[in-house]
Amino acid sequence: MIRTAFAAAAFLFAVPAAAQALTAEQTAKVDQIVAQALASTKVPSASIAIVRDGKIVYAKAYGNQGPGLPRATAEAKYPIASVSKQFTAAAVLLLEDEGKLDLDDKVAKYFPDVSGADRITIRQLLSHTAGLQDYWPQDYSFAAMEKPTTPQGIVDRWGKKPLDFEPGTAWQYSNTGYVVAGMIVEKVSRMSLMSYLEAKVFKPLGMRPVDQDKAIGKGFPQPTHRFALGPVRPAKPAAPGWLWAAGQLAMSASDLAKWDIARINRTVLTPDDWKEQETEVRLADGSPSRYGLGVSLGEHGGTPTVSHGGEAVGFLSENLVMPDKRYAVVALVNADFGGAQGAITEGITDLLYPSAEAAAPSLDQTRDALARKLYDQLRAGTLDGSLLTRNAAYYFDATATADYRASLSALGEPQAFVPLGKPRLRGGFVNRNYGITYAGQRLVAITYAEPGAQGRFEQFIVMPRD
Repeated sequence: MIRTAFAAAAFLFAVPAAAQALTAEQTAKVDQIVAQALASTKVPSASIAIVRDGKIVYAKAYGNQGPGLPRATAEAKYPIASVSKQFTAAAVLLLEDEGKLDLDDKVAKYFPDVSGADRITIRQLLSHTAGLQDYWPQDYSFAAMEKPTTPQGIVDRWGKKPLDFEPGTAWQYSNTGYVVAGMIVEKVSRMSLMSYLEAKVFKPLGMRPVDQDKAIGKGFPQPTHRFALGPVRPAKPAAPGWLWAAGQLAMSASDLAKWDIARINRTVLTPDDWKEQETEVRLADGSPSRYGLGVSLGEHGGTPTVSHGGEAVGFLSENLVMPDKRYAVVALVNADFGGAQGAITEGITDLLYPSAEAAAPSLDQTRDALARKLYDQLRAGTLDGSLLTRNAAYYFDATATADYRASLSALGEPQAFVPLGKPRLRGGFVNRNYGITYAGQRLVAITYAEPGAQGRFEQFIVMPRD
């Protein structure tokens, strides 16, 4: 049986002196975030890399990577699964720079037997807007995945089915589209996809990924899964060929961070190519997809993010970049359950780049909340005199307070307490009125208060609205 992650020791991978960009307190908190994520999910191990100011400042592995690795090492290569899609998209962009294809070429130019090939563009393949049925929507390997396959085998079985929708009219994640895109890369470049990326991307960046089909056994993390809340068990990888251009790569967290640095610095690809990849592809009706070419597009505290997750049998990954902040974080885990990779990336990002605090409530919001507070006090008979002017305190004598409590408390909890109309000045006070709804009955509160957020109430009279 696999030991739980929390019981295993962690090993810190050597990083350059720039690691001092994290303070000792931040380092301790990062370690705590990862440890808590592993302990709460029972995920055996994680490997992370953090980029700040365009440099790797922290890389560390935690937990139990499996029997093939005697101790956790940050050099271990985890399958990154669908995070690989941005590399396939990059190959297409590079080939476009070479004048060998165009993003808006129809698929029919290369593979006319694919369904809808005369209507689908390469751009739509890369943005999941082509309408090709996804061959692997499941979060587990199905029976056919017991046997090896080829890109053509996937296309023959899924890429020739009727389209799920007319190209460009909807967004639907499709691994099938990326298999077709990878086949186009190989046909145009006259090289294997892996060889093309090795020459154009991996070697220039000093990355050393491997085909995930070969990242099995001694020297590699062990894949694991879990049925419901049962024990953590070794997972059996899919047979070779099933991920390919849709999720072919296995690499260390630091290797993926090198790619993130290239994104931040706009190297290897041209600045225009990076911009193209990070530009949202909108649908035919103009609606958003929140997806570019192999990357998801979002924001953190108002700062744009470029991200993607990945899932292979026994592995999950998450990669998030904030180019404007020159920041990135990678989290790789050897489990296809639990969501630890998301908790880690979110936790570290929140630690290092906290979202902007929520905007302060407006004056009207503050006054509305104070009115509701006073109303609840009247219902409970616990009136706070500091909220009242001298005149209002005179009005709420013992009789008035008792009648308010008795009559309002009998109605139970109000279904709604909402402002009616706009505030207006009268007699030096601000008039705000509120509709109060109960089952079968509506009331109105007519209030006057001193100006300002903390102005005392001069009047708070409740009466039937109808």
